[in-house]
This record gives sequence, structure tokens and C-alpha cells, in this order.
Amino acid sequence: MSETVEFAKMNGLGNQILVVDMRGRKDKVTPEAAIALAADPLTRFDQIMAIHDPKVNGTDAYIDIVNCDGTRAQACGNGTRCVVQALASETGRKSFTFQTIAGILNAVEHEDGTISVDMGQPVFEWNRIPLSEEFHDTSRIELQIGPIDNPVLHSPAVMSMGNPHAIFWVDRDPMSFDLDRFGPLLENHPMFPEKANITLAQVTSPTSMTTRTWERGAGLTLACGSAACSAAVSGARTGRTGRKVEVTVASSPNRGKLVIEWRPDNHVVMTGPAEWEWAGTLNPETGSFTRSPEAGAEAR
Repeated sequence: MSETVEFAKMNGLGNQILVVDMRGRKDKVTPEAAIALAADPLTRFDQIMAIHDPKVNGTDAYIDIVNCDGTRAQACGNGTRCVVQALASETGRKSFTFQTIAGILNAVEHEDGTISVDMGQPVFEWNRIPLSEEFHDTSRIELQIGPIDNPVLHSPAVMSMGNPHAIFWVDRDPMSFDLDRFGPLLENHPMFPEKANITLAQVTSPTSMTTRTWERGAGLTLACGSAACSAAVSGARTGRTGRKVEVTVASSPNRGKLVIEWRPDNHVVMTGPAEWEWAGTLNPETGSFTRSPEAGAEAR
């Protein structure tokens, strides 16, 4: 099938998202299309959220998540909020249930426009994250960057939030670190057989922290929701914070904020905004696209 489909250019705290409507089709957005779209300044993105017909009873859609390098991702919290906003605008509904590679996600749009996504339960077992070496305590593993006697980054907390994460605790603004240099080395470190998202986290109070992320398959991004969840859980797990924190995403426009709660039932709920930018149509096989006229785009 080569017919075009509708899509929307959106963002979640600056995390660039393409929401692509693949309902009623059997094909997928190809890696070649993703790479072509990521290369164009107009459609440059961090993740594509492709909405497919549901595969499981009781769900509203299956979401296929594609990174800008054409690889598939298991989870994208900021992208899920964008999908909720798009479908809420289309249907008038406020709550949705999605299936992803990582499992089932429930989400709701609130009256103030913010959106909460239940990101599921964190995974701490070393072989399920996964890691290439066995660690009984994954709240602090042996891994560092820099000189042995004076490492720049060391002893991260590691976990899976549907995708693998390493959280390095820092004592100053994460923007002051050369993450564009360290990020690729750590993402592709042998410790992570499926690669990993790399986050720098600075705890600013028992109820707040600041993060910056090198995202697996996407590089430096303005925001990463699953990384914010992982940092919040790791903060509570190591006694640095409580189980509900406000996460300032240092690299997002105006240092945007997410509220992350690690509930008593072990589920992690992320609440934050989503922003619609413009709409168009694209070919999911090649990535060629057409932007809708501004008047039509504004009317959606």
C-alpha cells in the first residue's frame, strides 16, 4: 500500500513527535520513511507514534513507535501524551487504553489540558533490563566515564521502564555536562546489549529533580518521558526523593516540567502537557509528505 496517510507534527515538552494515522492499513511506517522524515527540517522528530487498529480486545489502538534512526522503540511517554491529545480532539473522549511493544498503557486527558499516562511498572532485574553482567543491586552498578580516580560520571541506577535506562546522579545542572560526547559511548556500552537511554539527574529537593537525556536511537532530545519516570523511580528507590516528584527537563523549552508519581501499586504515572503544531499527509513507505494549508491545519 502506497496511499498517503494523515499525520500531525506535535511535541511533548519539546520532544518532537509525529503522530501518524495508520488505522485501516496492514503496513507500517518503514525505517526508510522514518529516516527520510527525520532528515527534513520540517518533519524532524525524535519518535513517530503510528496509530494502528487495536490487536487486543479492550484497547483503543496499537501504537508502533519508531525512532529517528528507523529502529523500533518500546515506550515513549511524551509521544503517548501527544497521541491522547490527538485522539481526544478527534473523538471528544478523555481516556484511552493503548497496546505497545512494552505492554498496555492507560492514559487520560484532564480538564486543564494536561495528560496522565500510566507507564506501567518498573523492572529492576538485571537480566530483564537487560544488562550483560549480573548485578543483584541495580540501584547502583559499576560503570563510569572518565579517569578511574576522578570519573566524570559513575555508579548509575539502572532499570527498565519498557526500555532500558541508566540514571547518573550529578551535583550540578545537567546542562553543564558534555552529554553529546558521553551519550553515544554510554548508549552503546557493552553493559547494555540492547543499548540504553542515558540520563543525568540532579536532585534539587525531596520532591524535585532536574534531568537531561541522551535517548537511545534518537540522541540528544529536548525531553524524554520514560527517562523522567526512570529518574523519579530511581530517586525514590535510592532514598534521594519521595515517590512523587516534579521533574524539570533541563533541555526542554523553558525547562518544562513533568509530575511523576510512583504509586503504592508499583505503577508509574506521568503527567504533563502536549502541543499540536501542524498537520499534513505522508507516504509511510517513502517518507514523502505534504503539509496541509495553514487554515486547514488550524481547523484540524
